Amino acid sequence: MTDPEFLTRTEATMEVPRRLALLLSFLILALLILFITIAQSPVAAAESSTGGSLQLVSSGKPAGFCPLRHTDVKVALSGFIARVQVSQEFENPSSKAVEAIYTFPLPQDAAVDDMTIEVGQRTIRGVIKRREEAAAIYEKAIRQGQTAALLNQERPNIFTQSVGNIPPGEAIRVAISFVSRLKYEDGGYEFVFPTVVGPRYIPGQQPISKKGEGFSPDTNQVPDASKITPPVTPPETRAGHDISISVALDAGVPIQAIRSPSHKIDVNQTGASSAFVRLKNESVIPNKDFILRYNVAGPSIAEGLLTHADPSKKSGYFTLVIQPPARIPESDITPKEIVFVLDSSGSMGGFPIEKSRALIDHAIDGLYPGDTFNVIKFSGETAILFDGPVYPSAENVERAKQFVNTQWGGGGTEMMKAIKAALDPSDASDHMRIVVFLTDGYVGNDMEIVSEIQKHPNARVFAYGIGSSVNRFLLDNMARAGRGAVEYVSHKQNDKEAETAARRLHERLRAPILTDVSIDFGSLPVLDVYRQRIADLFSGQPIVVTGRYVSPARGTIKLAAKRAGAAYTRDIPVAFPTTHSDNPVLASLWAREKIDDLMSQDWAGLQRGKTRPEVQKQIEQLGLDYHLMTQFTSFVAVEERVVSDGGKSERIQVPVELPAGVQYEEGWWGGSRDKLISPQSIPSVSQSVAVQSS
Repeated sequence: MTDPEFLTRTEATMEVPRRLALLLSFLILALLILFITIAQSPVAAAESSTGGSLQLVSSGKPAGFCPLRHTDVKVALSGFIARVQVSQEFENPSSKAVEAIYTFPLPQDAAVDDMTIEVGQRTIRGVIKRREEAAAIYEKAIRQGQTAALLNQERPNIFTQSVGNIPPGEAIRVAISFVSRLKYEDGGYEFVFPTVVGPRYIPGQQPISKKGEGFSPDTNQVPDASKITPPVTPPETRAGHDISISVALDAGVPIQAIRSPSHKIDVNQTGASSAFVRLKNESVIPNKDFILRYNVAGPSIAEGLLTHADPSKKSGYFTLVIQPPARIPESDITPKEIVFVLDSSGSMGGFPIEKSRALIDHAIDGLYPGDTFNVIKFSGETAILFDGPVYPSAENVERAKQFVNTQWGGGGTEMMKAIKAALDPSDASDHMRIVVFLTDGYVGNDMEIVSEIQKHPNARVFAYGIGSSVNRFLLDNMARAGRGAVEYVSHKQNDKEAETAARRLHERLRAPILTDVSIDFGSLPVLDVYRQRIADLFSGQPIVVTGRYVSPARGTIKLAAKRAGAAYTRDIPVAFPTTHSDNPVLASLWAREKIDDLMSQDWAGLQRGKTRPEVQKQIEQLGLDYHLMTQFTSFVAVEERVVSDGGKSERIQVPVELPAGVQYEEGWWGGSRDKLISPQSIPSVSQSVAVQSS
């Protein structure tokens, strides 16, 4: 008979290895599942794939691949002009033809004047057509089984590249070329190349269609929302494509202190006035603006006149650079009413909101006793601190700092409400009204916002853009429409550079060098000079205007302005030659400026897709005459040979990276439509600093 105690001891002894075996089995199974999941994940696919053929996963199952393999950017900088070629490599590792749709940014002032596609050993140059005509050519080519590419402009800084009928197992290379001007300030030049379209908050309560491939439907306020909202990769994933950037620099004068606050770079100084710069890592994640800065020897940019004569167009083109006078002590400082408008939406979390708060604190401390101020915060709703402008007493300053530094907001960016609240006229008629916006500009109704600022010509508007991939088109044009200035601080800039930018903006708020600037060309044969409305001039900034002339001439132009409240004039001799072919890009830059001027005449119409016919016709004709991308002209290129049977190919929207430093929010991109256009209501605040977090 078996001893029950022995059985109990034996079963207990045998239970240990059983449990260990069972535990080991579970561990093996878990590791196997983890291995399979990692192998299928976008991150693993990005690391293991070649040519960017990233496997996208939906509910644990492969849902497609990313056909964009790599973007290569080659930049040539000469004087204050940049010539840039952007090459996008698309690859199709699947067994059937595919169509790739890629939404990407370019500098907001880029004059895009060329596009080619390479299919095998063949190069096909794109032609410029009216937008509808280009689309029809592209669609016909796709139906007939030909490889084709179509480039559209959705905003001056947002473009859509469509590449159709990429053959199975083959690669297509699309090259885009543009020219732009460099920014010059305080003895240094700056070149900026954006690498990703930041997420856009889309206002509007009424979805009307979905013409594009983006995550947002079109709305009554932003009828093209689906074309400017490319899908964003979820957290902990990669889009699968990368970017390389190289810069050939020929400044013409000795270069000093080449640096990038955004990326690690390798610099090869090839001469006193030349250098070759590239990213230290040849391929990086495209999730933030590339910024390159360098100083040149001497106290300031060379002043003078650049010309180009084009007999075929019976016109000459010029760019005039004028140095401002030196700053003088302000003996009579006009009292100012300053309204600080702080974006506290979800995308501003972390670094952007902290730097914005620091700027406001610093600026409030620097107010003169006769100045007045107010503070507005906005996200889904708008909160206003005081009922009206107040003087900077110790109590008011303290209340303002508490208000600024109190957590509030989150969610979407309802910017229009804050714009109207900040620009409404006040009772302080003897004060110069200045409005300072601190934001990343991630909104889809940007043209409508600029249009609203144009309705308030008596206010000066300053923009302070903070983040790694801010909407420079919006912020630049806010400052231009408001005759103010704009400053940018990238996400990775160190505190010293951020403080320098804050100090520079603060100095501009105190007093510009020249105001009410105008240029009179007298009897010179000059037409279409831009910009016609010259902003106030601040320290370290030259005046740059471009125009065309219809015959050779010599003469004098007159600069008139106010300096510290007194009249200021200056005579500048100029000469327009009969022939001069050294600066052909001046024609493209002039045409780009004229297009921008025409667009500024009807921002609201452009936003709503109802541009005035006469404005659209002029923009179209400029695009066709000067071979330029516009809102109404597009590049299209078609390969002659048939590469597929003309059947319906798989259309793939290329996902984009989330900009560095921006927090992922389901309700903004790819989440519920209700959260996207109807954010949670946040009560407005008047004369209160006890604002609760939403």
